[in-house]
Amino acid sequence: MFIHIGNDHVIQSEEVIAIVDYHLISSSTIMEEMMVRAKNEKKVFGPTRDAKSVMITTGNIYYSTLSVNTLKKRASMISTISKMDDFSDELTEELE
Repeated sequence: MFIHIGNDHVIQSEEVIAIVDYHLISSSTIMEEMMVRAKNEKKVFGPTRDAKSVMITTGNIYYSTLSVNTLKKRASMISTISKMDDFSDELTEELE
């Protein structure tokens, strides 16, 4: 499944490692080092201006103007949908 994280970016939900508040990045030297390394490798996307959160995936890092809570809700909604049983085939058979 996919998650729309704002700023014209859509990512696969299976790739999500963490969703972090943007302001927490500067409070951790490890996070700062990770961000610098990712920027040098050109693996950081999205606007830093007005960023509210940072989405860390297996391959890239995305700044998002959406809040952590909004992204968590979208991610949990995708998780809920993917766990639902698919009864569409059974319905099609019953209608025939």
